[in-house]
Amino acid sequence: MVALVSQENVVALVSRTGRELQRYRKGRRQVVGCIPYRYKIQEQSSLEASEEELEVLVISSQKGKGMLFPKGGWELDESRKEAALRETIEEAGVRGIVQGKLGKWSFKSKTHDTLYEGYMFPLLVQEQLEFWPEQHVRQRTWMSVHEAREVCQHWWMKEALDRLVKRLTAQNQKLSLEKLSLNYVGDGKSDL
Repeated sequence: MVALVSQENVVALVSRTGRELQRYRKGRRQVVGCIPYRYKIQEQSSLEASEEELEVLVISSQKGKGMLFPKGGWELDESRKEAALRETIEEAGVRGIVQGKLGKWSFKSKTHDTLYEGYMFPLLVQEQLEFWPEQHVRQRTWMSVHEAREVCQHWWMKEALDRLVKRLTAQNQKLSLEKLSLNYVGDGKSDL
C-alpha cells in the first residue's frame, strides 16, 4: 500500500544554514522577518458581544537573553515573502498568510559590527506547528502588543510592530464604518 502526502503540510525539521545563498546589497546583508499575529477572542457574558484582542508571537534569541520576532537571511532562490515565511516556520513554528511589507530598516548588527537591511511583514497565523526546526533552541510566547514592545530587543522591530498596529487599527475602523453604513441603509429608515 502506498500513502500519498501533500507537500504543503510537510515541514522540513532542519533550518537552512550557511551564507552561500545569502543576498547582499551594497555590502549589507538582506534579512526578512514576520510579526506573527492572531486575534484572541475573549468570551464575555451572553448579553455582550465578544471582544477581540490582538496577540503577537515573539521568540527567544538564539544567542542572547532577549526576545524578538522571527527573522533571518533572504536567500537567492526565494522572494522576500517566501523567505519571511520560511524563517517564521523555522524559528517560531507557525504558518499563515504573509501580508504586505511593513517597511525596510537599516540597522547595525549587535554581534557582527556590520550593517543590515531588514524587511518586516505581518503574518496572520493560521497554524501553530507541534514540531518545528528550532523548537529545541528557542521559546515562543504569545503576548499582547504592549508586552511585546517591552520585551523586544530591536528598535526597528518595535517600529514594525507600531506600523502593524496602525495598519490593523485602520482596517478594523474601515470595516466598522462599512458595517454601520450597511446597517443604516438596511434599516428601512434611510432617505436614499
